[in-house]
Amino acid sequence: MSVAVTMFNGGRGAASIARGMLVTPGVDLSLVVNGYDNGHSTGALRRYLPGMLGPSDFRKNLLLHLDPADPAQVALATVLEHRLPAGTTPAGLTEVIEAVAARRGRFAALPEEASALVAAHLRAFARRLAAAPQGFDLADCALGNLVFAGAYLRLGRDFNAAVDACARAFGSPVRLLNVTNGENAFLVALRRDGTLLADEADIVAPRDQRRPQATITDLFLLREPVGGRRRAELEASPPEWARDDLLEDRAEVTPNPRALEAIRNADLIVYGPGTPHSSLLPSYLTPGVADAVARSRAAAKVFVVNTRDDHDSRGLSAPDLVDRTLAYLGDPGNRRRLVTHVLSHQGPDAAAGAEVTPGVPTVPHGVLGRGEWAGARWLTADLEDPGHPGAHHGRRTAEALLAIRHEAALAGAR
Repeated sequence: MSVAVTMFNGGRGAASIARGMLVTPGVDLSLVVNGYDNGHSTGALRRYLPGMLGPSDFRKNLLLHLDPADPAQVALATVLEHRLPAGTTPAGLTEVIEAVAARRGRFAALPEEASALVAAHLRAFARRLAAAPQGFDLADCALGNLVFAGAYLRLGRDFNAAVDACARAFGSPVRLLNVTNGENAFLVALRRDGTLLADEADIVAPRDQRRPQATITDLFLLREPVGGRRRAELEASPPEWARDDLLEDRAEVTPNPRALEAIRNADLIVYGPGTPHSSLLPSYLTPGVADAVARSRAAAKVFVVNTRDDHDSRGLSAPDLVDRTLAYLGDPGNRRRLVTHVLSHQGPDAAAGAEVTPGVPTVPHGVLGRGEWAGARWLTADLEDPGHPGAHHGRRTAEALLAIRHEAALAGAR
């Protein structure tokens, strides 16, 4: 009997866990992602194609199943990750597309069907670029993002249809789902000191988040990006005024029915690790998500704590991060049991005080002693990959999550 696992995640933070789930027999994996990335080349692409969400996190999730020992799958990964060099012209992009279509050079091992689909998507983008060459620089753009952009153009500017088309082209076994119906929205944040973080790139940029004034206090999804003049006006206003102003400009987004279905029909829901304010918390702002979690048949709804701090979460303890998830889900007291368990890393040689290791989200002694926070059971296990400090060991973490689900299911059946 298969186990339906639905995980909220971003681009790479939960990748090892997703891979661990994919190699576990009987697991049917759905990933719920948002498209609010608008930093660097992704932001340039969104400005060039108004109305399009950011494809980067979806592109990264298409890498999960690709085997580095299989030449055909290495070629698929190359398409997704290849960065166009500085000075690339539309003619240079066309040369790359023809190499993909003819399966030449680094693309020689591409499966025939995949090369045809990818080339068709890329040609659609190339036609758009030929018609409007101004306003977009190909330098350092991920080729995989242009595959998404071409699919978006081919499919009537339907972002979710583009996600489905790209998942088919790259043979993904994951049910990859945008959390919304594809409405365009722009993510911004406010810090306690009133500083505006005007896009996703600002939110994840390194800064001293240990100062209380630097802590992110609010996230907003806006109809339009914040320009320079507007940013100056907002930062000159008292934080409470800026907050009210931003609330008036909120984008209206609607939930993707397929994402809600995956949440409701899950046997296990995972709030994956990653950069919380840029990748994870914005998904929980989507109307209908909290209700779907509350009504889910899932025996366990598990929050996985990062093994290392991210730039946007420094200064926040592990319980703080759980609290923020519940707050953005609209259930700050966890009265609806939207989180039933919390799972955090603790190495086998951990001694007293190990939970306050610099760079690791703090877990207070009292929380570990009680084994509970906000009504959720708090569990620890050895979850870090010794070969990749800061990353979860995929197989061990997947096993721990499935064990929690199994135990909860047995308890519920009694």
